[in-house]
Amino acid sequence: MNEARIMDVLRAPHVSEKATYAGENGQYVFQVAPDANKREIKLAVEALFEVKVKSVRVINQKGKVKRSGVRMGRRNNLRKAYVRLEAGQELELMNVE
Repeated sequence: MNEARIMDVLRAPHVSEKATYAGENGQYVFQVAPDANKREIKLAVEALFEVKVKSVRVINQKGKVKRSGVRMGRRNNLRKAYVRLEAGQELELMNVE
């Protein structure tokens, strides 16, 4: 996998209440490219953070339909990856000082 694809697969860490609960159990949640597969996500996390990945689970979240007055709108679709690391491994996603 080339360097450009590695940088394109992982978009951002996903921050939510559910992602925080998953983090307590050793899982990390990332927003990923819509066409990324599990193998690419695993290779990207291992290359960028220099850790060993145990498993990857991927979900497609459909965007909600919202109404603002008379107009109807739609939020963007989202693809998320739940990444579990090997025992003893940890990620430093946010450096708060």
